[in-house]
Amino acid sequence: MRAVFVLLDSLNRNAIETYSKKTNIKTPNFKRFQEKCLIFDNHYVGSLPCIPARRDLHTGRINFLHRSWGPLEPFDESFPEIMKNNGVYSHIITDHHHYFADGGATYHQRYSSWELVRGQAIDRWKGEVQPDMDFLKEKYHKVQHHRKNYMINREYMTKEEEYCTPQVFALAEQFLSKNKDIDNWFLQIECFDPHEPFHAPKRFKELFPTNYDGPILDWPIYDRVKETREEISELKANYAALVTMVDEYFGKLLDYFDRYDLWKDTALILTTDHGFLLGEHDWWAKNRMPVYNEIAHIPLMIYHPDFKNKAGARINSLTQTIDIMPTFLDFFGLDIPSDVSGNSLLNVLEKDNEIRKALIFGYFGSACNITDGEYTYFRYPEKMSATDLYEYTLMPTRMTSRFSIKELSEMTLSNPFKFSKGLKLLKLKPKVSDKNDPLEVQGMTFEDTNSKLFNVNSDPRQQLELNEPETVRQLVDEMIDLMTKADAPKEMFKRLNLNN
Repeated sequence: MRAVFVLLDSLNRNAIETYSKKTNIKTPNFKRFQEKCLIFDNHYVGSLPCIPARRDLHTGRINFLHRSWGPLEPFDESFPEIMKNNGVYSHIITDHHHYFADGGATYHQRYSSWELVRGQAIDRWKGEVQPDMDFLKEKYHKVQHHRKNYMINREYMTKEEEYCTPQVFALAEQFLSKNKDIDNWFLQIECFDPHEPFHAPKRFKELFPTNYDGPILDWPIYDRVKETREEISELKANYAALVTMVDEYFGKLLDYFDRYDLWKDTALILTTDHGFLLGEHDWWAKNRMPVYNEIAHIPLMIYHPDFKNKAGARINSLTQTIDIMPTFLDFFGLDIPSDVSGNSLLNVLEKDNEIRKALIFGYFGSACNITDGEYTYFRYPEKMSATDLYEYTLMPTRMTSRFSIKELSEMTLSNPFKFSKGLKLLKLKPKVSDKNDPLEVQGMTFEDTNSKLFNVNSDPRQQLELNEPETVRQLVDEMIDLMTKADAPKEMFKRLNLNN
């Protein structure tokens, strides 16, 4: 058995033709893959954003109830390491610079080997002691002037083959050329694109002309939409260009599968960590606002050679990110650890049966959200303070920094959780604002923090808030059950006003 896992970042489900008939973005290669694979129509996120989602992917377990953005913990069982220790070679090729920051530093080490493409986004890549900031700022919209590293990095990407996504897929072809005749390997092809910055070569941008005539504007601020009509069009066009580029390079991978008939013995899986708001609900991006469907409801497409007779079939089962890890282990006939709460999707490929009634997802310190596939409910604390909120960890680092000495001086030890292998964990107060509001990892508070109910079948755009107390009660009961199974901290139930 061999498997290729294509993990993209911030792919809005509605941007690709497989999931949306209304998109103006042509994605012929995603559509081409659709004709060979099974398409999951009710696939959702778990923990958010980027690195918490990857911890879910590695461990098959929800982690946002206990921890913000952070590394794999010593007690976490990671699927590429399980593979590595059981005769399956695991390799990752990525330009995701967060893996090399303090808060993500334990992920790539779990694979048998890894390759990093440098220069993506704010990767601290090129050493320029005195960059010409006046020159750089003149080229970029003023809202992007704080992205110093990105402006520097982009100066070193003048040819298409120097962009990150082309490099990632070129390295993937090298791996395949070296190993296509060998059995028992797993390849993860991970592109930061189409995550912002929306930086694609000119030939892709020309497909989406706008009336904008200002400096480079390709990185929306995580905030409410405040831009002019022309600026909004430019940002959306740049995202579309980037999705189109990713689609084309994914097509080169499909070409390789065709050329060497890898379809006969190699699985191919495509998904993303989360979606992205492109002005929907009057918001850009993610993190601050409620986890609307544009963020939470994500694509998943799976090709497995044993199920090629089901090419093009659509799966309605309710699935989420934590199901990926046990699925990969099941592909290779490896035992699934007892701590895993996700479900292998191998049986779902055989028969589209229900594997869960509901699932939870969210950001640490914000709402606990739940969907049963028909309704989605955002459950916020009545007061959005950091009271009764703690981080549990043995690896005290966040996105790009270690916990401060002051934070560590106030730590205590918790009792073990079910998944911590009998270990007590550090119990620490979270990062907060001057008003004791919990802060998202990039220093931003949460907004629109009112509990809300939507019917996502009749109202997929979530524009009509419902008042159905009995539905809420049923979803709350499910939420309590799922939080209990995840061994959520006791104070988390209190914080969300849930009686467990």
